[in-house]
Amino acid sequence: MKIFRGLPAVPARVPVALTIGNFDGVHRGHQALLAQVVTVARARGLAPAVMTFEPHPREFFTPEQAPARISNLRDKIDALAAAGIECVFIQHFNRRFAQLSADAFIEQVLVDGCRARWLMIGDDFRFGARRAGDVGLLRTHARAGGYEVVQSHTVCDDGERISSSAVRSALAAGDLPLAQQLLGRPYAISSRVQHGAKLGRSLGFPTLNLRIAHARKMRRPALHGVFAVRIHGLGQTPRSGVASMGLRPTVDDSGRWLLEVHVFDFSEQVYGRLVRVEFIRKLRDEVRYDTLAELTHAIGRDADHARALLSSADEAPASSAQATI
Repeated sequence: MKIFRGLPAVPARVPVALTIGNFDGVHRGHQALLAQVVTVARARGLAPAVMTFEPHPREFFTPEQAPARISNLRDKIDALAAAGIECVFIQHFNRRFAQLSADAFIEQVLVDGCRARWLMIGDDFRFGARRAGDVGLLRTHARAGGYEVVQSHTVCDDGERISSSAVRSALAAGDLPLAQQLLGRPYAISSRVQHGAKLGRSLGFPTLNLRIAHARKMRRPALHGVFAVRIHGLGQTPRSGVASMGLRPTVDDSGRWLLEVHVFDFSEQVYGRLVRVEFIRKLRDEVRYDTLAELTHAIGRDADHARALLSSADEAPASSAQATI
């Protein structure tokens, strides 16, 4: 996969079949649309491509109202690659870009920058300063720009629209089976192991500490609480464990969100290692304890619960319902 942060300075490359969006989570609805892009690209000798924005436009304009991110940029790119996308344009959304006129966006970004020859967008797609551009303007410029415009369709599961909002709601409620059904895969977060305060080790439960990008004091990540998890990246097979996503209110008042993972029967030093934490079931919400002894006892209960759950042979399988367009 080729990844461009902004638009390439040298335009000599294969023209693209392009779709534009934030693609937060790259859920089954996104995957159905991306499959169309890949099919068209292969039929026309184009490169299947996505343009996405960093940060999310709502994070730029109204950060206090921006939705929690389902996936970080690394996980988003991995999911796009798994869907067959060969080229990703990561457009930095800043004041200069926000002030670009709709006509300039078409000419400078889509035509000259991306070399788009086929473009798929949603009905509600708006672009350019003051959101002046829409599908009608794109079609007005299509002949001169040498591209074709196609509108995407809603993707549903049992009559319900699959959306990033629906995934966020499932994660916020701790409904990981529903989130998996909407995503088409277990919900997971990738990050590098960093040094922590080593408190877990002193309590008898050493943890991998993972930073959560885009989670701030006043805005929660997409999910929070204590979970049974599987950890990828520590060996040939996934390891089982228990994880806490939260603010650690018993021992920390900084307001910093952290993902802490206790890996069962594992003691290697893996600082700097890139791991992927797959969330299987939520065990409980985060709780503030009065003493470290109470915290230690709770962690022990959580670990026992997670071990039993992950080793259970009769764990209910995820739904195999298929998305429809």
